[in-house]
Amino acid sequence: MPASPSTARAINDRLALRLLQQEGPLTAGQLKQLTGLSRPTVADLVERLTAAGLITVVGESGEQRRGPNAKVYGIVADRAHLAALDIRTEGVAVTVADLVGRVLAEASAPIGDDTGTGPAVEQAVALVERVVKEAGAGRLHTVGIGVPGLIDPASGELRDSSGLPQWHRRLVAALQERLPEARVSVENETNLAALAEQRDGVARDRDTFVLLWLGHGTGAAVVLDGALRRGASGGTGEIGFLPVPGTAALPSSTDCEGGFHSLAASGAVVNLAAQSGVSMERGQEPSAVGGVRAAAGLVRSAVRDARGAKTGAGASGTAREGEVSGSTRGAEAPASPGAFPTASPSAVPAARFLDALADRIAVGVASVVAILDPGCVVLGGEVGQAGGDELAARVQDRIARMTPLPTEVRATTLGGSAVLRGALLTARDRAQEELFTPGERPVQRW
Repeated sequence: MPASPSTARAINDRLALRLLQQEGPLTAGQLKQLTGLSRPTVADLVERLTAAGLITVVGESGEQRRGPNAKVYGIVADRAHLAALDIRTEGVAVTVADLVGRVLAEASAPIGDDTGTGPAVEQAVALVERVVKEAGAGRLHTVGIGVPGLIDPASGELRDSSGLPQWHRRLVAALQERLPEARVSVENETNLAALAEQRDGVARDRDTFVLLWLGHGTGAAVVLDGALRRGASGGTGEIGFLPVPGTAALPSSTDCEGGFHSLAASGAVVNLAAQSGVSMERGQEPSAVGGVRAAAGLVRSAVRDARGAKTGAGASGTAREGEVSGSTRGAEAPASPGAFPTASPSAVPAARFLDALADRIAVGVASVVAILDPGCVVLGGEVGQAGGDELAARVQDRIARMTPLPTEVRATTLGGSAVLRGALLTARDRAQEELFTPGERPVQRW
């Protein structure tokens, strides 16, 4: 059955707006070429979208041709303002952007463990209000929030968890109260990171992949056939609770200690570095910079040493290719000092640390691969970014020996910022979904 005229107009309008979002400002002629619509149809939709306050003339084309230059149309970016929040155990980060996703202002603030629930909420809300003011945004149309923990798939609310600060749940409620006109949505942080990697990161060419988050804690996000999978209770990817060998106990329903979390969370990474003989730079202790930054700094330093040894720079590094076994024997297998004839003394413990860390990460990755066969696993988070291709290659080497299923292991390029980027993308998508449906209603700016 052919679409009705009103439905056809809505489809054409949405197509044109999506193209303007993806390609940037376009002339009517370029819209005609990209959409395949007739010239009169394009002229009609341009007139409709302009009258609806969704697009406007932003310039003229520079084409060399006779007659006047063609008008260039773009989305009215200040039609709506969006906010994205990344709520962590140790603080919160905020970004405010326009309707096309251009960042206008951003800031972050730490929130200490000893901060009470009420003061923590007020501190976070004040940060949001300050960033909104700095961005020159009067009101927010949509707010996207990334949080650790489980999101109820039925209600979209953050479920109560004994392992997370109480101010997390209270902050979401406070924002909904203080921003009654805004559409507020909450999503698990690792799921948002996967969305960002799929749209703007290293998984742009993959319809199926798993993101393994390595930061303060651990988590996983599953994307199958282009769609994010949340599970029956919203708990898909809670890999921190995965029982694994090498821990002192089993995880419980309320505590992931004893699970994969105990092998690869930031605290475990810091401890592993110490056991491997990797020294921490002065001023980079967890007590000074936080557990995540300390862990990422240790991994980054070890990678630098590894690369220095491989190139023979003598500045620290891991063994040259083929000189240190990539087996899963663990940190107890000492690297031979003779394997580093040109490297600094720090190269041996750096190699031992990276190999032991790869052994641990491979345990979690192998479990995911055996069940899902994703073909690609992205090492995300601050630690995944710090490890880069060096750590990813070590993990992939181990996976190739542990499973018959071919699996590529990639390192994130977005790191910890992926959560905030994913929250902004979801806020932008939600706002555009609503606003990119022109109707007979007055133009309202948010």
